[in-house]
Amino acid sequence: MEVKAIHKGAHISAQKTRIVADQIRGLPIDRALNVLTFSPKKAAVILKKVVESAIANVEHNEGADIDELRVNSVFVDKGTSLKRFSARAKGRGNRIEKQTCHITVTLGN
Repeated sequence: MEVKAIHKGAHISAQKTRIVADQIRGLPIDRALNVLTFSPKKAAVILKKVVESAIANVEHNEGADIDELRVNSVFVDKGTSLKRFSARAKGRGNRIEKQTCHITVTLGN
């Protein structure tokens, strides 16, 4: 039994999110939530919500016991970039790319 939860278009770069995702990959659910709760990173808050959504999917769809679940896989893919311009001297403009990412969490036994 494997259950997924996906968050698309998170307003954080994939590079920053992968640092936190590597910390919880393969951990039991209680330890993964504990790591995410006490991490000071912004990505930890977003990942915690996705993990809790996956737990809710397991309870609702499968009716399984969540005590035996583990984080099987965490994928963080690059999403679309929001392109903006910042005003510079002499009428010029610099391009700013605001990165987004897609987060996929898979729980299983």
